[in-house]
Amino acid sequence: MGRVHAFDVLGDPVRRRILELLASGEQASGEVSAVIRDEFGISQPAVSQHLKVLRDSGFASVRADGNRRLYAVDAAPLREVDAWLERFRGFWDQRLDALGTELARGKRERRRQGEMSRDE
Repeated sequence: MGRVHAFDVLGDPVRRRILELLASGEQASGEVSAVIRDEFGISQPAVSQHLKVLRDSGFASVRADGNRRLYAVDAAPLREVDAWLERFRGFWDQRLDALGTELARGKRERRRQGEMSRDE
């Protein structure tokens, strides 16, 4: 993925937000810049710098359309992040399975208590 580590790129809230905007489809740099300037209160050159980091790190692609620059998400680095996270999913899955078991146990207990109170 080049010199910049994926989590360095994704660690910035502005860049994460830009990727969220691009996830819905290709967008002109001006559209992205307007949203980011409004939400984060940063200058257009600062937004351009974030777009450059995303482009240089491979998270976004750009193409010219007349005088507009259209940006889109490039999924390859996101797949790399997903593959790296895969080794940790077991921890989440175990905890989520345990939570599901506890929730089911709590529902059964509430149901039992509800049935006992109706019998009284």
